[in-house]
Amino acid sequence: MAIQLSLEEHLAVVTLERPEALNALSFDIMRELNGVLDRIEASEARAVVIIGSGDRAFSAGADIRELRDRSIAEQQRSTLFGQGVMSRLEALSIPSLAMINGYAFGGGLELALSCTFRLASVDAKMGLPEIKLGLIPGYGGTQRLPRLIGQGRAMDLILSGRTVEAEEAERMGLVHRVVSGDLMESARNFLEPLLNYSQLVSGFARSAVTRALDQPLAEGLKIEADLSTLAFQTRDADEGMAAFIEKRPPKFIDA
Repeated sequence: MAIQLSLEEHLAVVTLERPEALNALSFDIMRELNGVLDRIEASEARAVVIIGSGDRAFSAGADIRELRDRSIAEQQRSTLFGQGVMSRLEALSIPSLAMINGYAFGGGLELALSCTFRLASVDAKMGLPEIKLGLIPGYGGTQRLPRLIGQGRAMDLILSGRTVEAEEAERMGLVHRVVSGDLMESARNFLEPLLNYSQLVSGFARSAVTRALDQPLAEGLKIEADLSTLAFQTRDADEGMAAFIEKRPPKFIDA
């Protein structure tokens, strides 16, 4: 198995296990990741962390040796499948966090972009270098990156193929935070507050943001109004407001 899934209380930890290949995303790994998402969805996990094994790479991207001598039909099928896996990760009902330890290039960065949050180690390096191979990103990089950091910055990274180090990535909003020391502990600390909130209502909040990204402001406000109204009708909303008035911690039940 090139991917390990462990469940630690309410946290699912996905580890890419190909350190000898800098955790490159082969087609077999993408199929394996799809199966891991099935297991996460069936579990009681309330958040997901993805990390690369070893101390050199989160994931150095696609396995280039697999990309050569493929027919157009084969390439399109694999690209659409990879996009589907990334979209499944993005659409999980629970938040996900990419702990970028070391290199995250090409498909590796696209995997991180599909997560809700991204943390980077101080020595992390990121980029979409496909242009240097006569290619372009195919697992969502041309779509998610500009939505995250803006069209101008995304064009710079995609058309130059240049490498971004952790501090610059944080400045441009590509990662949320640069961390050092115990990386998994940093990931757990980042996610811990989210684990205690209503997962149902958190899902409404994420949906309000993502569904409205490509909509005019007026349409986005309608989406927000609908989901805000749904949240107001939940038992967790009753509990949250009661706890606030009674000056005690709320006990959410995701209902």
